[in-house]
Amino acid sequence: MSSSKNSQGMLVILGALLIQLSLGAIYAWSVFAKPLQASGWSTAETQWPFTVGLVTFALVMLYAGRILYTLGPRKLTIMGGIMLGAGYILAGITGGDSFWPILIGVGLLGGAGIGLGYVVPIAVGMQWFPDKKGLITGIAVAGFGLGAMIWVKLAGTWGGLIADHGTSTTFMIYGVLFMALVMLGSLWMSFPPNFVPPKMDQEAGKFDFHSSEMIRTVHYWSILSTFAIGATAGLMCIGLMKQFPSQALVGNGMPELSADAAAGTAMVVFAIFNAIGRIGWGKISDSIGHAVNCDHHGRKTSLMMMAASQGVFIIAFPYIAGIEYALYLLAALIGFNFGGNFALFPAITSDTFGQKFFGQNYGYVFLGYGVGGSIGPMLGGYLGDMNNFMLAFVITGVMNLVAALIISTAKIPSKQQEQDDVVDTPVVTVIPDLSEAK
Repeated sequence: MSSSKNSQGMLVILGALLIQLSLGAIYAWSVFAKPLQASGWSTAETQWPFTVGLVTFALVMLYAGRILYTLGPRKLTIMGGIMLGAGYILAGITGGDSFWPILIGVGLLGGAGIGLGYVVPIAVGMQWFPDKKGLITGIAVAGFGLGAMIWVKLAGTWGGLIADHGTSTTFMIYGVLFMALVMLGSLWMSFPPNFVPPKMDQEAGKFDFHSSEMIRTVHYWSILSTFAIGATAGLMCIGLMKQFPSQALVGNGMPELSADAAAGTAMVVFAIFNAIGRIGWGKISDSIGHAVNCDHHGRKTSLMMMAASQGVFIIAFPYIAGIEYALYLLAALIGFNFGGNFALFPAITSDTFGQKFFGQNYGYVFLGYGVGGSIGPMLGGYLGDMNNFMLAFVITGVMNLVAALIISTAKIPSKQQEQDDVVDTPVVTVIPDLSEAK
């Protein structure tokens, strides 16, 4: 890479981090849960804006991936920033504790804004650094996890926004900040000079799948279901990371104020390692792939390791959440693994189904995140209202162990034209994992 191109690539990464810092606002939702409960919301109700936001995020991203190459990355990012900021401002100007305005503002509008902007830094970064897809994707989305920590602490102990100004003003401040940061980051969202945008009617190559071809392969469903399980477990943990540890620590004899502070620290630890895990697992998968000369094998092996260990950590979590320093350790490990999803799944989508139509294809894979967002937080919320947090963690932990087995079946499909004068529909076969060089 030339010096000027390298400099532009670094600016792309900077822009990606600024954008993702704002989009990570959705992971800071739990900081609003306790004050909303104090105003009369139930545990389940506090999870509804979070759930709607996650599902809207995933569905709108599917649309964003389809218009990315026609509208362009910069315009798409700006649209996302405006919608995200407007949603939080709407939640604030309507009182800051009213269920429906928050559901619409933070959930629908905010989720849609995140969905429009999220795919852009990933797709652009992969084009600038095609030989380091795992690492670059991890860096591009690290801001998403780091943003959660920043917004949690500004609303809490660092800035005291909620305590000093209430939820209404905090929502409005965040709306303005999100809009400004995304706009700034959009300045550097552009593909490399030699990039040729794919067209939907363009013929796909041997290892480049259109979305309609991809979803007919069993390997797509293996990847999708693994993502759905990982998202279900991780998003449930995020939704409960403040409430459950606080309750467990009080039950173990810690004063309520100290327990709340410790639970807040656990949220921050989770957020920090969520960001680190995105870079860490991306780098791990690149290293494994380079060692065996097959990027796909590196992603799959990493996903198997990540899902299996996550299952163990989540099952153990409710048993140790009442022990302060053990709580921090498990929060770090679960956060690290959860963050890895967002580096590994974009990379394995590209490695498995080709880079040409990545923008559209990853939208379909990211539907797994929407499934997780619709199940995980509500599972935790409703079982929490039943005072059965333990069951929620055990269910999702076991699901992760199953996910490790599911992803082990994923291979690289290859399209072959049938040699028949009548039937010319491509069929899907499978080539061994290690036969495809990077």
